[in-house]
Amino acid sequence: MNSNTFLEKLDKTLSPIGAKIGEQRHLKSISTGMMMTLPLIVIGSLFLIVANPPVNPELVDPVTSNIFIKLLLAWKNFAVENYAALTTPYDMTMGMAGLMSAFTIAYCLAGEYKMNSAMSGLISTSVFLMICAPSVEGSIPLSFLGADGLFVAIIIGLLSVEITRFVENKGWQVKFPDSVPPAVTSFVNSMLPLLINIIILYGINIIVIATMGVNIPQAVMNILSPALSVVDNIWGFLAIITFGNILWILGVNGTSIIFPIVFTLGITNTGLNANLMAAGQDPNVYMNLQMFRVAILGGAGNTLGLCLLMARSKSAHLKSLGRLATVPGICGINEPIIFGTPIVFNPILAIPFIITPIVNVSLMYFAQVMGIITPGYMIDPSFTPFFVQAYLSSMDFKNVIFVFALVAISMLIYYPFFKVYEKNMLKQETGSDNQSAA
Repeated sequence: MNSNTFLEKLDKTLSPIGAKIGEQRHLKSISTGMMMTLPLIVIGSLFLIVANPPVNPELVDPVTSNIFIKLLLAWKNFAVENYAALTTPYDMTMGMAGLMSAFTIAYCLAGEYKMNSAMSGLISTSVFLMICAPSVEGSIPLSFLGADGLFVAIIIGLLSVEITRFVENKGWQVKFPDSVPPAVTSFVNSMLPLLINIIILYGINIIVIATMGVNIPQAVMNILSPALSVVDNIWGFLAIITFGNILWILGVNGTSIIFPIVFTLGITNTGLNANLMAAGQDPNVYMNLQMFRVAILGGAGNTLGLCLLMARSKSAHLKSLGRLATVPGICGINEPIIFGTPIVFNPILAIPFIITPIVNVSLMYFAQVMGIITPGYMIDPSFTPFFVQAYLSSMDFKNVIFVFALVAISMLIYYPFFKVYEKNMLKQETGSDNQSAA
């Protein structure tokens, strides 16, 4: 009864906000546009797992290992030697999420305005490439074509359409007789909006380069990074993790912003624990790499619990997405959930997305302090199933049991917010079905 009352109150509070935001054409275009890139993100994440097999050659002896470990070692050797080839599908799918989003977001917003969607998408993509991937000696950098450039893609996708709409509303178009083919009319009337978009948006980029020495996406990174302080304590660590997750909600790859500091800290402190173990002492440095692994358990926002809830959802969209994203989520890759649900600009799911890592990281910290689990003293391989990382970091099965408990806690935290969001999704799906039937 109390649970139902809580869900009703949560629904009454959050649903109107979610509905209002969901109907706002710009935010709706962001959501729909990113959802269009979902197949690229899901398939790309699978190839990233293939290129990073779950084994650390430094921790096993190939001579005494069983056949399964030997197969993993052979896979690892092959992956290391052919890493570029194996990750090419990732680079050209998930690694292009920003570029694709620049097109799809503009495409969707133009559709909301009943404009030429395809041409609007092409204009946005062209300007995005000028700003985020300028050619250098015949090559274009890929750094900001993926999730790191998503924030800029959102801004360009929206602004380029608004600039084109302004041109059309002003009537700055050539009027042709009906005998002229529509393709010719579209071609001629697309040149002026493209030119004005380049002058305004790329012009701003030139000004940023002239004043700051870097382009717009790098300037965004440079502005955000100094905001990060020393994190070698639980309070600073929680602050930086929360900061990264807030950025994700705004469409910025928060993990890439905080990664250099948190990962370097984790490796350094894990090394200190390794030295203690070598000296015959117990590891006692708590802000180790294992803490960072828990902070991104199932990906930023600890979304593995949400993924498991979605896999059994009554909503067809959430159910299919949850099942598709489970394997990547186990390996800490959750872009399918972040962009496909989506969590970006989602006021309902943003709350547990921020709260869950705070709870889990805090529990991890106190579990280490109280001696319930062993602090990490080994560098475990990235993109490995979370329970494998938990064991390899400490060689302690208690740590494995503990991270499974954290996943269960994640499910509990996400559950009420998930039910509210699921209810809204079911209303949308029912409405779509009724329109199709009509």
